Amino acid sequence: MNHIRTLCFDLDDTLWDMQAVIPRAEETLHSWFAEHYPRVAARYSPQQMQALRIATVQGNRHLRHDLGELRRRMLRQVLRECDYSESAAESAFRVFYKARNEVTLFTDVLPALEQLAQTHRLVALTNGNACLTTIGIARHFDAVVTATDLGAAKPDAEFFTRAIARAGLEPETALHIGDHPENDIAAAATAGFGTVWVNRTGAAWQLPGCRPDSELASLSELPELLQR
Repeated sequence: MNHIRTLCFDLDDTLWDMQAVIPRAEETLHSWFAEHYPRVAARYSPQQMQALRIATVQGNRHLRHDLGELRRRMLRQVLRECDYSESAAESAFRVFYKARNEVTLFTDVLPALEQLAQTHRLVALTNGNACLTTIGIARHFDAVVTATDLGAAKPDAEFFTRAIARAGLEPETALHIGDHPENDIAAAATAGFGTVWVNRTGAAWQLPGCRPDSELASLSELPELLQR
């Protein structure tokens, strides 16, 4: 793969376990509500608030690219329903967002990024809204492109079309690396990128009509793959 110049990384569930992050962030937000806006905490459990957020996403499909705005809408709703000012939604969002960025990198991630950044351009392409500066890995990336920036979310074709223009990507010399078969692998392949499926759990490939170019159990395998 000597022709590869750019490595495009998904973030959530590729570089860290997002399934562990969100429940903890929801609990942190609920504790904050209990202290400052107790009627919200009394009416909604963390699980109920998460369910309401999912319902907000489903009811606002035109905003699926902007997770921050979707959560703010949910927060404004719960505050309004509990007879508080909607203006507190921004403070609530900051509490959640801080906790959302308290992630634990998979053990293979930092060594891989440190090594790969010396030889390739690294770009993050994400549907999420993680802050790489807060997380501590921004220095390894040349660019971060989010669905909110682009106004489109993976697997929509517009996501990669706009990302190519925004970050100056050349798909024929780029690999997209991610955990999600549809959002990362199928969508990137359709846009002309090479693809690497990060399959940390040893799951069977379930998406018909498409296969990743490579499959890795760990990012520690990526430098060797690129040397082939």
